[in-house]
Amino acid sequence: MSRRATLLQSIADAARAIFLAQATSIAALDAGTREFRFDAVSGEGAERLLGTTFPFGQGIAGMVAQTGEAVVVDDLSTDPRFARSVAEGSGYVPTAMMVAPLLGEEDTLGVLSVLDRGRTGRSSLEELRLLGAFADQAAIALAIGDDAERASALPADDLARFTRLAGRLDAAGGRRRDAALRLLEALEDLLR
Repeated sequence: MSRRATLLQSIADAARAIFLAQATSIAALDAGTREFRFDAVSGEGAERLLGTTFPFGQGIAGMVAQTGEAVVVDDLSTDPRFARSVAEGSGYVPTAMMVAPLLGEEDTLGVLSVLDRGRTGRSSLEELRLLGAFADQAAIALAIGDDAERASALPADDLARFTRLAGRLDAAGGRRRDAALRLLEALEDLLR
């Protein structure tokens, strides 16, 4: 299991424990295919869901990704946004869920879902704040993972060059370091 996968799974496991939930999942959005992929699942349905995909616009998760707003639904039986087919495919159909977007610098990276949470004694507002904190951690893990994947795709010679330059930049001081950092920031903006 990659470090990214291990980190995402640890976040899903911790969220499940903190919310006393039956299941949690982290679904990453693939910008190329416009599909969500379950990168971490804890609890009910984990064996069947991990690695599977579903369309971007589907279900409550799709709505949350589009709006960027977290949602709490206490009764899924009457909610038309609920993607029942995805749940049935996992072998576990929840009755309630909380979903938060995983927000990157410029777009949504995925969603964190908490299914059938238990009674924790926290208010709804406290639950949403806590859900947001877990979503922030998952978004950071996804963003770091994407950066690492892009870096590992560099040819070895280029990566070695970047490593040497980074070392020289780190050793530079004062105005030279500030100028070099501004140059790198401009290059980063250009490459976006």
